[in-house]
Amino acid sequence: MRYVFLLVIPGLLLAIWAQWRMLSVYRRWSQQACATRRLTGAVAAREILDAAGLSTVAIESTSGYLTDHYDPRARALRLSAEVHDTDSLAAIGIAAHEAGHALQHQDLYWPIQVRLALLPFTRAAAWLALPMLAAGLALRVPPFLILGTALFMVLMVFQLISLPLEFDASRRAGRILIERRLVSSTELDGVGQVLQAAAWTYVASFTLCFVQMLRWLRFLRLPI
Repeated sequence: MRYVFLLVIPGLLLAIWAQWRMLSVYRRWSQQACATRRLTGAVAAREILDAAGLSTVAIESTSGYLTDHYDPRARALRLSAEVHDTDSLAAIGIAAHEAGHALQHQDLYWPIQVRLALLPFTRAAAWLALPMLAAGLALRVPPFLILGTALFMVLMVFQLISLPLEFDASRRAGRILIERRLVSSTELDGVGQVLQAAAWTYVASFTLCFVQMLRWLRFLRLPI
């Protein structure tokens, strides 16, 4: 079990690198407008959704920085103002990526179905996992530790399911951008860097969650 601590620092470094990479790549390509067609992120996403028969999926502007996401329950694409209203390659790439999630939902792609099923449990786990673990450690109550660990595992599975979901959305985004001729093959290189950097942030998040899980299992002295 001692080797668990050897994974903590690499996990933290990966998370820091992934965040830095995402922000630096986004800043770089947010300065370059799409020369093929002057489309904002919102207009590009609308064209992609309409072409897939998803005209009923709303596109909304939301506050925050890089808060872009697809809400499958509301069937709405929510884009941060910087993505929604600008015509940069970064904005178009991120908008296309989120539109890719809507296409996954339409195709009943299995990871998004599993993620939806886990969502209620994940919300509960996000609220209760750390308090239960902290209470178990402070009060020395093993059932609290076991329950907290189980809740934490739900969060880890949720993040694990997110990995194929995000990589597939990026793959779909690249294909759609070329098919719809929203960007040229040269411009797709910049868009691809943004999508790849975004995917690595999910890998880093899962790595941190996995390392934290190993630490809790060590506290419980469970075999791994």
